[in-house]
Amino acid sequence: MKNEFLTRDECTAMRGIAILAIMLHNFCHFIIGRIVQENEYQFFVSHNEELWQVITHPDALLPVHLLSYFGHYGVPVFLFLSGFGLVMKYERKIQGQVAVFPFVRYNYLKLLRMLIVGLTLFFIVDIVTPGRFQYHWENVIAQLLMYINLLPQPNHIIWPGIYWFFGLMLELYIVYRLLFYRRASWYVVVLLLACCVFQMFFDPEGERLIRLRYNFVGGMLPFGAGILVGRYIENFRVSMSRWLWAVVVVIASAFVFVMGFYFLSWLWIPLFIIIGTVALVKAMPQKVMNLMVWFGSISAAMFVAHPIARKIFINVAVRQDIYDGLMLYVITTIALSWAVKKIIDQIPSPKL
Repeated sequence: MKNEFLTRDECTAMRGIAILAIMLHNFCHFIIGRIVQENEYQFFVSHNEELWQVITHPDALLPVHLLSYFGHYGVPVFLFLSGFGLVMKYERKIQGQVAVFPFVRYNYLKLLRMLIVGLTLFFIVDIVTPGRFQYHWENVIAQLLMYINLLPQPNHIIWPGIYWFFGLMLELYIVYRLLFYRRASWYVVVLLLACCVFQMFFDPEGERLIRLRYNFVGGMLPFGAGILVGRYIENFRVSMSRWLWAVVVVIASAFVFVMGFYFLSWLWIPLFIIIGTVALVKAMPQKVMNLMVWFGSISAAMFVAHPIARKIFINVAVRQDIYDGLMLYVITTIALSWAVKKIIDQIPSPKL
């Protein structure tokens, strides 16, 4: 991926930023009743009012409020990089057509390598810690086959909740192969716009919007943007200083903040999240960049491991001190991710 706009290290660093945001968000937003909640699958005006209240009257928990409210935007970064990576691999690197079944099989098994390790470890921890989830065999099968997102009330049956991402990714892989693979880019633009406009007609606080955003309709904007950037990346050659990139970060952040207060603009926030994250990796000092690249290198393991650590230490934050629990959670997640990566690496990689 040797181009001036987005290098391999920069993509890996973006994964590092995204997984840190997701990991911290998924701990902080669990402290319900004390910490501001996010607008991820639905849009609640009350959440925005609470955010404005803690910003205008800040206290020691302000960083936790901000991580809870904004941290989930690491997901669009992963979706963008997934779309970008598919183009780099299947349209630029691999010559010739890849049939539908081998494509879906390969990408399903690639996701399953991560899911099966994380889910098995989580089952064990969940059983021996307080607040055990009531599993049902049909939902466990649906999770392993990654169609659980399509079932009614996915937000109540997917546990740990963050594993909804596996079903979403499989859907997007299928959409890519059936509709976008080696086809004109206007297919991407049309579906991207259709998915965003379609969401505008639903109740911002309704259950139907949750169903949409748990599935490919909700993820098409950043995923499609990644495909388009991958196809036209030669046209994005930009030479700017780190200070100018830092200005872009500030501007993109301002847009994200303001757009989050209005339902129609909220739907388009992922584009500015992507712009801001790209600018951030380009503005970083090299030492910070190297650290983000390292986190990016273990991002897959960290994604499946962090719910396990959260289940263990969330009670510390709820019953004792939030920052004590957060510190223990972060340290354990990093160590556990290293161990989980070792386990995943022992599972044979699927062949295309």
